[in-house]
Amino acid sequence: MFLRSAAAAIFTLTLTTALAFAALGLGTKAPPFTAQASLGGTVFSFSLTDALKRGPVVLYFYPAAFTQGCTIEAHDFADAIDQYKALGATVIGVSHDTIETLNRFSVSECRSKFPVAADPDLSVAREYDAILPQHAQYANRTSYVIVPDGSIIYTYTNLDPSQHVANTLAALRAWEQAHPMPRR
Repeated sequence: MFLRSAAAAIFTLTLTTALAFAALGLGTKAPPFTAQASLGGTVFSFSLTDALKRGPVVLYFYPAAFTQGCTIEAHDFADAIDQYKALGATVIGVSHDTIETLNRFSVSECRSKFPVAADPDLSVAREYDAILPQHAQYANRTSYVIVPDGSIIYTYTNLDPSQHVANTLAALRAWEQAHPMPRR
């Protein structure tokens, strides 16, 4: 009982902390975007609108491919991809990197498990208020959970990559309990 209460308190604190630094607010409609993306080194056009037709989307912004924190985060998302798929969710990472860089990153660090999209002019990051304040040429480490109607149900900004996967999975599980969806 104590462990369950402690876990609930930690999750609530995490949500509260996330809300204090939230980029776009909860309940806000996610700005639609289409961008060049790479999955396993293969380039394609990623459309948020199309992805949402299949289920929730975890959209995460990260500063730069092949940096320490971004590599850790990519590995964490790759390791958890089966959990996301079990929840009917798509994961997409977005950075300012070129598609050529992301072709390599998608294979080596994302392990060909989920796509990463190129946002070289940071236009998508700006729409999502995900610009790193100290270095405006980079995206901040911000994760969003967006549900099929386009609403943002969770957002978390923290340069430490360690909680982005756990937090987005928890948000998806909570949403799924209230909104069971057929699996793909």
